[in-house]
Amino acid sequence: MLGLKLPTDPRWVDIVEKNIEEILTDHAYCEQKAATNAITVIVNFPEYPDVVEAMAELVKEEIEHFQMVHNELLKRGYQLGRERKDEYIHDLLAFLKKGGSREQQFVEKMLFGAMVEARSCERFRLLSENISDPELRVFYRELMESEARHYVMFLNFAKKHATTIDVDQRWKDFLQYEATLMDKYGKKETIHG
Repeated sequence: MLGLKLPTDPRWVDIVEKNIEEILTDHAYCEQKAATNAITVIVNFPEYPDVVEAMAELVKEEIEHFQMVHNELLKRGYQLGRERKDEYIHDLLAFLKKGGSREQQFVEKMLFGAMVEARSCERFRLLSENISDPELRVFYRELMESEARHYVMFLNFAKKHATTIDVDQRWKDFLQYEATLMDKYGKKETIHG
């Protein structure tokens, strides 16, 4: 369903299990950044009332997820560490077309959101199926379903509001580019790293 061209090596879960505090801290900040991204969409594209409404709901959901992850940290006797730079996100942003029409900017932002959600969904699936901690299996299964909904939402908005852009082709290009990045990711206890 996600269309990702290069799956994460399942051994990534072994790396994650060696440092649960690190993955949870990184995950918490991913949720915070997802909320921030949704706010940015609202600020930059107020002309799409349906998108504004959906992004407002997404902000609330992502902050709830942040709280869930933070509670999971506290429950395990950990604390939220400092924010980490997300190289994967930086690499995705480098692929976005700069400038262009408002429509082009909107489509790029939606496809960026779809890609982040797709990879997060894929990683959460791996955790839900392979992590040894049964509580985290359930935790990540629930979040995986959420990420899948977000992925579909972003992709659908790009298609709905694009009138002059071939969104399907641009998405294929984005998937190809993202696959070239994955050789260097999946080696750290981070959601995207």
